[in-house]
Amino acid sequence: MSELETLERILLAEIDAAADEGAIEAVRVSALGKKGSISELLKTLGAMSPEERQTRGARINALKNTVTEAISARKLALKDSAIAERLARETVDISLPVRSSPAERGRIHPISQIVDEITAIFGDMGFSIAEGPDIETDYYNFTALNFPEGHPAREMHDTFFFQSDEKGERKVLRTHTSPVQIRTMEAQKPPIRIIIPGKTYRQDSDATHSPMFHQVEGLVIDRTANVANMRWVLEEFCKAFFEVDKVTMRFRPSFFPFTEPSFEVDIQCDRSGPIVRFGEGTDWMEILGCGMVHPNVLRAGGLDPDEYQGFAWGLGLDRIAMLKYGMPDLRDFFNADVRWMTHYGFRPLDMPTLFGGLSS
Repeated sequence: MSELETLERILLAEIDAAADEGAIEAVRVSALGKKGSISELLKTLGAMSPEERQTRGARINALKNTVTEAISARKLALKDSAIAERLARETVDISLPVRSSPAERGRIHPISQIVDEITAIFGDMGFSIAEGPDIETDYYNFTALNFPEGHPAREMHDTFFFQSDEKGERKVLRTHTSPVQIRTMEAQKPPIRIIIPGKTYRQDSDATHSPMFHQVEGLVIDRTANVANMRWVLEEFCKAFFEVDKVTMRFRPSFFPFTEPSFEVDIQCDRSGPIVRFGEGTDWMEILGCGMVHPNVLRAGGLDPDEYQGFAWGLGLDRIAMLKYGMPDLRDFFNADVRWMTHYGFRPLDMPTLFGGLSS
């Protein structure tokens, strides 16, 4: 057996024994690479006589072609085998349920939903949204809102006070969103129609209170604002928010330093079952506080109370969320429990609108 026949038999055996694409590539390099066995034989063609090229040279080229074709065929076979093995290993069981997308699994927190609902309602009435800082000065949180220095009303909110600064002044975590009313009056000329959703802070914690909670306030300032206007706005809001055709409301005299006269507003409801139903029944439930803006507050905002007047109202977002959607414990709002969110949360693509339904 000649040298070329022996080399051919060895290379073909190595090709057949290659178990994967990496192994067949190693055989190719050893035979046809720059320093491969066949490549070394091809380098000798230049030193051969014409007669040798016709005999030995032809056999070397034939060997190269045979080995090249064998390598290509083995590569294709190994590639097909690898694909078949992978398909068998990664077979999908089509009887299994399809995993839902993040948009379907995700949920909007009820507070975010309530803010969107309220924004949709008041936006339709021509109100805009105003915001302010959570850390407030004593002036904006108390003094400008007609809380005199040393007045006991400053303590009735169980305020979180910061340490005094170099000037001896103490900032606070705002106890209500009312400071934004002053900031808006300072920056904007009437007419003013705003709502102010945001976080507020008081030292209180139980099933219906939290140290950090959410409020929304409304403010209207112009030359002719009156109690009748305020009553209409609040009735329209309650009808739209609770998605009922009519509501019966009563206004009870109350006291807030920043409004005069001041009222607590009750709404008629049915509390005989596990869920409070509004627009029916004979029970009453307090829903919000409101009143005509106090002249001192108008002055603090840079407005003349002889020229302008207004009304304001405020309510707790967490509380009305509990009332509307039947949530028993306020503390669950802040526990980050995925099970609670799955049950009470809202689908992210279902944006509340007045024409499509707030909570559909």
